Amino acid sequence: MTGTDGLETLRRAIAACRICRDQPLKGEGDRLPHEPRPVAVLSSTAKILIAGQAPGLRVHDSGQPFNDASGNRLRQWLGVERAEFYDAGKFAIVPMGFCFPGYDAHGSDLPPRRECAPLWRHVVLDAMPQIELVLAIGHHAQKWHLGPRASKSMTETAKDWRVHLGVNSGLPVLPLPHPSWRNTSWLKKHPWFEAELVPVLQQRVRALTS
Repeated sequence: MTGTDGLETLRRAIAACRICRDQPLKGEGDRLPHEPRPVAVLSSTAKILIAGQAPGLRVHDSGQPFNDASGNRLRQWLGVERAEFYDAGKFAIVPMGFCFPGYDAHGSDLPPRRECAPLWRHVVLDAMPQIELVLAIGHHAQKWHLGPRASKSMTETAKDWRVHLGVNSGLPVLPLPHPSWRNTSWLKKHPWFEAELVPVLQQRVRALTS
């Protein structure tokens, strides 16, 4: 399912998906307690895939991915303005879970629903064969896109970013922490991220979007 017509058909199918509400995976727990609103940006020309976790509540309300403070920080890392970030000709944005998963007992976002990726991930990636770089944000995206090469912790995976970016087979993957404000302390503890990884990230983005 490639090409403009194929992507449009796929967009409509994703928008209509209600599996996490109507057919929750065994062991997942309760069905999604609210009306699903799948959020994903597909592209037939973008060379960069932003693989996030799952939409937060603000993104659920607006329908626009990374339309929050996390998005502001991510755009700073990428070195792009808001208009360029939302140019589907330059960036495809496909989270591991398309819908806001709700909150846990502590008020934090729950992990991406497990029904989503097995159903949609390979279909979406096959529909965008032009992708040349995956930005895997957070442990769930890194585990999926790196498979056994991902470490048990996001930190260890991110520390090996040079290895993952320089693979000789498959898509290069650049592992990133989530740009949430909750990770501000992580950034302070790991200054190498902004000093070493971010400049390379911005260089790759410029090369693939110009």
